[in-house]
Amino acid sequence: MKLIDKPTEDNSKFKGAKFVVNELESNGHAAFIVGGAVRDLYMGIEPSEFDISTSATPKEIENIFKKTKPVGQSFGVILVIIDNLFFEVATFREDMNYIDGRHPEDVKYTKDPEIDIKRRDFTVNGLMLNPNTFEIVDFCRGCEDIDSKILRTIGNPAERFSEDHLRILRAIRFSNKYDLKIDKETEKQIIKMSEKILNVSIERVREEFVKIITNKNPGRGIKILSDYGILKYIIPEIEELKGVDQPVEFHPEGDVFVHTCLVLDKLTDDVPVDPTLALGALLHDIGKPKTYTKTDRVRFNRHEYVGAAMSERICKNLKFSNKQISDIKSLVSEHMKFGNIKNMKKSTFKRFISIDNFDLHLKLHKADCLASHGDLSLLQFTMEKIEELKSEPIKPSPIINGDDLISLGLKPGPKFKKILSEAFDEQLEGNILNWEEGISFVKKLIKKL
Repeated sequence: MKLIDKPTEDNSKFKGAKFVVNELESNGHAAFIVGGAVRDLYMGIEPSEFDISTSATPKEIENIFKKTKPVGQSFGVILVIIDNLFFEVATFREDMNYIDGRHPEDVKYTKDPEIDIKRRDFTVNGLMLNPNTFEIVDFCRGCEDIDSKILRTIGNPAERFSEDHLRILRAIRFSNKYDLKIDKETEKQIIKMSEKILNVSIERVREEFVKIITNKNPGRGIKILSDYGILKYIIPEIEELKGVDQPVEFHPEGDVFVHTCLVLDKLTDDVPVDPTLALGALLHDIGKPKTYTKTDRVRFNRHEYVGAAMSERICKNLKFSNKQISDIKSLVSEHMKFGNIKNMKKSTFKRFISIDNFDLHLKLHKADCLASHGDLSLLQFTMEKIEELKSEPIKPSPIINGDDLISLGLKPGPKFKKILSEAFDEQLEGNILNWEEGISFVKKLIKKL
């Protein structure tokens, strides 16, 4: 058995997990902290959650603890609540035949923890911990694989991936996040079974895919998904970025696919990355293949607007929320505006920086620059201009509204909207300071129109 260092003393979740284990043991049951938390502790990473496995049946777990909630009772999983902290407690089990690439046909409870571990996905996740002695129980050489920086399945990879096809994506995620090399047999089966990902619900695929692009090495993750033949089943449009060359003076790094992967990697100063930002980065140049022209040089005219429409469709297929889709689409459609930032009128600049989640637009622009020419002067200009305008309201309420135009005898329509827009622009420029000045401006504009 191997020993690990103790978690930090103020880790209330570890204390709660230890309490759950001790309560189960005091009632005559074997119990351990299991899985990802043990892996992270062995790697020197502070876990965010702790799961427990035990020889106690779901009914026995419910009888021991005051606050419980069944979350997967047919599979032996009970949620135990201790001081408003939640712990998944699962009974040791053996899974019977899998018939749908996700769920076992039946489960059989066991008192043997080794049988329970042998049904799990990867060796690095097959570790158990005694929270009192800090001894690791390792039935599958998981510690050895962590030390060797290897990711392999527990047992036969074809069987493990057949049991739950989502494990194909989970392998890439764990490989990326923990800098583990996927072993050859596991890799061989991932490639062979890549099409099986189509049998997984799009919601589960989306959740796992987002985890890949919001954690460490997202660009590498996209490349592996592509190399293993998986990406074409999730977002095939990303594959079309390969071989689309770009002007060397702006993009010395390579084609659009290479650039996109680099942009994702440049976002990871803060991990995990905001999912909306990661999707915006992944899709920001998705319109380039469809707008590729070569005259005096390679150009992608209006690729941001073509890309925004494509992004909307892609994100709908992945079943993102309407709010996320709107924000991702905005990141794609607006990312080229920074190129004209120095020539913007004050009103246009104010409208631009008042976009929802503008901080994400700034982060995408920075990553876009760092992944290409490396020039951050436009970002610097934008930040200085925002600081300069701090004393002014960025997006005030319009002084002139529709009721004012109706009182002047105008009817709603295209002309109506144009007047309101121009009046608001003048207000943002600082040329209209009150209602009287606004009405005067509108009357003059009506005569011109």
